[in-house]
Amino acid sequence: MKDMKDNAEGYTTPDGRQIGGVLMEMKNITLRFGGVMAIQDISFDIREGEIRAIIGPNGAGKSSMLNVISGFYHPQEGEVWFRGARRPTMRPYEVARQGVARTFQNIALFKGMTTLDNMMTGRLTHMKSGMFSQALWWGRAEREESEHREQVEKIIDFLEIQHIRKTPVGRLPYGLQKRVELGRALAAEPELLLLDEPMAGMNVEEKEDMSRFILDVNDEFGTTIALIEHDMGVVMDLSDRVVVMDYGKKIGDGTPDEVRANPEVIDAYLGVAHD
Repeated sequence: MKDMKDNAEGYTTPDGRQIGGVLMEMKNITLRFGGVMAIQDISFDIREGEIRAIIGPNGAGKSSMLNVISGFYHPQEGEVWFRGARRPTMRPYEVARQGVARTFQNIALFKGMTTLDNMMTGRLTHMKSGMFSQALWWGRAEREESEHREQVEKIIDFLEIQHIRKTPVGRLPYGLQKRVELGRALAAEPELLLLDEPMAGMNVEEKEDMSRFILDVNDEFGTTIALIEHDMGVVMDLSDRVVVMDYGKKIGDGTPDEVRANPEVIDAYLGVAHD
């Protein structure tokens, strides 16, 4: 990799950040829907502490890949490895318990619930008390909710959304709803955070804010991030490594500079022929 010292244990970025070993590895993933090949024999890894972008034109299979990682889709061929072990077929909530959280291309919040309550749902995988004690809100359930609320309040402060903590999210502007969804994912304390087009539909100022929060999550929390994004300026600025998909195939993988100079990637995005 250009300007990187790469080895099995990780690599050092040009700005001196140390990236760890492989956290998740996709091995020869193939996903079909009837006769439609959504993903065709794709392999790549995601390393601890890095920001890994998955890019490509519309219909390239990016969201399908994110759905494989998060357990929504199960590939017909290939394997998903997490922390050095092959992951069996798992449901999304089981993947979430492993330490994988995500946001969605189309905002998936409970519009009638407040910002605080929406973000509290991100703590569900950490709750141990049963439904009966939660309904009565006593003993362990009461203590547990207080502890979880304290964690959520820290994330609210981190995302600078204290002023909307009691506001139903259906009343919030689009950019703030995106930030609340990020907060809900962070509330799960993920090892791997999946972001599906976090900048979609945002204006320039909102994109700058979201970019700052993504970098801070990676830096301050040490969270590994994999994101899908169409804004190439954002991708090139944020990402440590980029994998490029087109029509379900992998056509590029490397640093932002390497990907930007790849003729096959240029063809896919610009339709330019090369001799």
